[in-house]
Amino acid sequence: MARPSVERYVGVYNASHRAFLRAIGFVDDDIGKPLAAVVVAWSEAGPCNFHTLGLVRYVKEGVKARGGNALAVPTIVVNDNIGMGTEGMRYSLVSRDLIADTAEAQVMGHAFDGFVGIGGCDKTEPGLMMAMARINRPAVYLYGGSAEPGFYGDKKLTIEDVYEAMGGLAKGLVTEQELVTIEKHAHPTYGTCAGLFTANTMASIAEALGIALLGSASPAATSARRAMYAYESGKALVNAIEQGIRPRDIFTYEALENAITVLNAMGGSTNAILHLLAIAYESGVKLTLEDFERVSKKTPYIASLRPAGEYVMTDLDQVGGVPLVMSKLLKAGLLNGDALTVTGRTLAEELNSYKLPDIRHEHIVKEPSNPIEPTGGIKILRVTLAPEGAVLKVAATGITRFEGSAKPFDGEEGVFEALEKGGIEPGDVVVIRYEGPRGGPGMPEMLRITAAIVGAGLGENVAMVTDGRFSGATRGMMVGHVSPEAAVGGPIAVVEEGDKILIDAETGKLELLIPEQELQQRLKDYKPKPPRYTTGLLAKYASLAASASEGAVAKPRL
Repeated sequence: MARPSVERYVGVYNASHRAFLRAIGFVDDDIGKPLAAVVVAWSEAGPCNFHTLGLVRYVKEGVKARGGNALAVPTIVVNDNIGMGTEGMRYSLVSRDLIADTAEAQVMGHAFDGFVGIGGCDKTEPGLMMAMARINRPAVYLYGGSAEPGFYGDKKLTIEDVYEAMGGLAKGLVTEQELVTIEKHAHPTYGTCAGLFTANTMASIAEALGIALLGSASPAATSARRAMYAYESGKALVNAIEQGIRPRDIFTYEALENAITVLNAMGGSTNAILHLLAIAYESGVKLTLEDFERVSKKTPYIASLRPAGEYVMTDLDQVGGVPLVMSKLLKAGLLNGDALTVTGRTLAEELNSYKLPDIRHEHIVKEPSNPIEPTGGIKILRVTLAPEGAVLKVAATGITRFEGSAKPFDGEEGVFEALEKGGIEPGDVVVIRYEGPRGGPGMPEMLRITAAIVGAGLGENVAMVTDGRFSGATRGMMVGHVSPEAAVGGPIAVVEEGDKILIDAETGKLELLIPEQELQQRLKDYKPKPPRYTTGLLAKYASLAASASEGAVAKPRL
């Protein structure tokens, strides 16, 4: 079967197509060579993808070095931090599916033989990988890299510290001048957030999946090694085109299990659950929340990275990056080493030939036989309040059981004000509903609220339960992704003030402690709220969005 670019551009009856390539500089020798796209998520609206356009030329040079041609095409970025706590955050998860759509349209519309996807901020990464799976033409993922950490005295800073300082200010624990100083030092360079938040989690997972080159997740955005990885990614793409290696050859059930294992071993973001479910959906692989729970139970948590631990991504980079973590997991028999990678070699072959630095690393990455915790950093909860499942990042909390009184809010807007006025007290379970995939719509993150609770000194005394989601920077007893969501009549919709709620990570329970008969009567009496949006992008997404337990993907209604 001929490559797509050959069918589109070679032959006398493709003269009109070639005329447009000649208009941008192609000559006779270029026609018929492998034609690659460089799909770059680039934007000046925030530091995460501010620099990614500069990586394009190195990818194109790598493609050219292997005898191909490459053309850059754009996709969008919605910066999570800038939208946090505002209406803008509703567009974040929606942008993931929109990125997949725009990548599909351009790669298919212009008959590219494959593409390198360059991502940065949280949703650009899974969006590009979803497109890779959906299109199923050879592809390589390239991460733009994280920012360097900031410093406040001898304390290492990330954006998480700004949010927590805001909560401290609200409770009089931090002065306004201290907040401003932290603000000015928290994110000193371009690149994504410095901790193991969602962006760095997804970059790590891309290595575990085998769609990104080993070692490419951890160098800082400011590192010259970014150019090297861009060049090598271009070469790797042409190799994949020549060998016929496609994303669905890589995104197998075994590779997805490897990704879940790395997620749990590193204590990564709960958002990765949504994104791996979405990538599996686009790959035609059946993956469920039960798979996450099963893998978590057998995976030791071994990497001390913020927000759960002490270190940031650049610290991990100095001691060997994600390959260090995966090498330990492979030796412990916790990874499937036969999984194919984009190089054409197996994961085991890649890891066994990867040169790790001979440097002390036990303070950051421990041995699986002597872990931080014996089981993984992610826990799936169920029972009466979340029949389809909910998610807790146990790596980011020091407690495993919480029972308290419900304080429900129909949306996140009133929670910060309640915190400022002392309306949230020790023993409360803050319930934020109508923020799920359909109800939000777009399942906004709650970092502004969760960090404020921690910053106010209530992190161990107040829990949160929501059908929305959390930033990778969130820590504390915070349960998200409650399914079914309130907007479709899930039990979270009928929680009343003062109801007792039990969160038990050890038994996997998220329970509304009222009699079953009363719960059923409340559900019978439930009346849905009108949608927040009836036109535009958010309304379109809300009409198509699947449950969080299915990755919150926009599924066509056929």
